[in-house]
Amino acid sequence: MPDPRHILFVTLSNIGDAVMTTPVLAALRARYPQARFDIVADARSAALFEHFDALDEIILKHKNVRWRDQLVFVARLRRKRYDLIVDLRTDGLGWLLRAKRRLHKVKHHPPERHSVVRHFMAIAPLLGHIRPPPAELWIAPAIHARVAAWLQVLPGKRWLALGPGANWEGKIWPARHFAALAQHCAGQFDAVIFLGSAADTARVADIVRTLSLPCLDLTGKSGLLEAAAVLQRATVFVGNDSGLGHLAGAVGTPTLTVFGPGEPLRYHPWGARARWLTAPGNDLARLEVARVAEQLDDLLSLS
Repeated sequence: MPDPRHILFVTLSNIGDAVMTTPVLAALRARYPQARFDIVADARSAALFEHFDALDEIILKHKNVRWRDQLVFVARLRRKRYDLIVDLRTDGLGWLLRAKRRLHKVKHHPPERHSVVRHFMAIAPLLGHIRPPPAELWIAPAIHARVAAWLQVLPGKRWLALGPGANWEGKIWPARHFAALAQHCAGQFDAVIFLGSAADTARVADIVRTLSLPCLDLTGKSGLLEAAAVLQRATVFVGNDSGLGHLAGAVGTPTLTVFGPGEPLRYHPWGARARWLTAPGNDLARLEVARVAEQLDDLLSLS
């Protein structure tokens, strides 16, 4: 079979999950440098792929839509014939489309296997059983320039980035602990940058009031790739189990994720400089600042 020239890549919905599919996309790009890609994505995470250098089209797949809308979506994709479909969502979409070859995520796997490894097994028939590369993001120069302008207000270059929010309360380390951590390591940094959604703004305001370091609050003010560009310039990132940790890992920034409920062996940020801690009894209220500070100090010593 000749090398595919037109590939459909089906990624996942949540931000962190989508980032964990990028090693597969990057490996396909490297293996087939002449290929062009259509990407099926969710509106929440589609921006991650807007500047992928071999992109033809992003097709949004919406959840919980009427069956008529589902038919329209499938009919749109069936207008094209793909050489290869790589479907990491595994909802059966690939079998409804026209393609010479289809590859899907492996459904049955050991519980301790990381999601990136699981995703990568889908393309083992093409590349063999090799260790997945790092996660990757594609950030346009204009985004880097915009972020550089934002960060001009900060002193120095030693910046602690914090992500004190998450998509539900059980995954959030208390704001007072984030504040205590920032104060504990204040001598190691010139400023603190806060990232997250607009829902995190009030929580960040509570933290900022207690800090002696200069702060820049970007919650609710940055898109996904802008947040990634900010994280790329940070010295280190500390946050809850959320998409921000995965963005930090993908741009190579040392990152420390605190887990309460969850499966860190499967879902921790994928990267050589990614660390994580699990709270006692999966209760983040019981995770002591001293323990996080110790891990942060160790991470910084290796940077």
